[in-house]
Amino acid sequence: MSPMVSAARAGLARGWIELRQTFTNGQDLWNYLFPTVILLVVMVFMRNSTVPGTNFSLGSRTLPSALGMGIAFGGLITTAMALTVDREDGTLLRAKAIPNGMFGYLIGKIVLVTGMGVVSMVLQLTPGVFLLDGLAIGSPTGWLTLIWVLLLGMVATMPIGAIFGSLFSNPRSMGIMMLPLMGLIATSGIFYPITNFPAWLQWVAQVFPVYWLGLGMRSALLPDSMAAVEFGHSWRHLETVGVLGAWAILGLVMAPIVLRRMARRESGSSVAARREKAMQRIT
Repeated sequence: MSPMVSAARAGLARGWIELRQTFTNGQDLWNYLFPTVILLVVMVFMRNSTVPGTNFSLGSRTLPSALGMGIAFGGLITTAMALTVDREDGTLLRAKAIPNGMFGYLIGKIVLVTGMGVVSMVLQLTPGVFLLDGLAIGSPTGWLTLIWVLLLGMVATMPIGAIFGSLFSNPRSMGIMMLPLMGLIATSGIFYPITNFPAWLQWVAQVFPVYWLGLGMRSALLPDSMAAVEFGHSWRHLETVGVLGAWAILGLVMAPIVLRRMARRESGSSVAARREKAMQRIT
């Protein structure tokens, strides 16, 4: 068995173990359940409102949009947070010291973040189907669309998240990423159709993955008639693949370069210095 295959198998095993551990950790369970409950409560309150120009429930339209938002959030923030935590506690340094350890480490994080994203999606979608009306959940084509949007969305966002995680030396710096991401979510048609925004804001939103992930999930879970309220009166699958694919290519090209440079800077002294700063903050 080649060293790379062994590293990949070790990474898969590590990712699966870390994913299972999230079901036994109180904080991780809270991170699964709290956003789900908040989103479902918001959507239930929105279900009697309608999408402008239609009789369709705004809450039902928001559910698939929120699923797309969750993919973006997981790929960007969860990946970046995991990388900075592992830098601070020395996990990344230990992975670097093992032959092909960084490759196995990244495989493990892909499994972990993807698994967490799928679990969160199931937790939101399952009760949402019973609480909200009008979702097109009986179409095999819709489920296939959901799968490819999920996978392409992860590939488009996780490398970018890894790049940002490489730029920050401690998890407490993640607030710098949260503010612009919240702005993107607010302007990307997640909670309200983008066609009601100013034209310049529509174009800005369409540059980033958040809008396209929301659109892709809506195309998977909403009736075809709802495409009429979207930009261009279409689900624009080709454009979705194009934009998310462009972000994926950018991330896959840049992430290895940034990660290699970050790994070269990792040493026992740098980990010890970060730990000492962390202890000083605690005390």
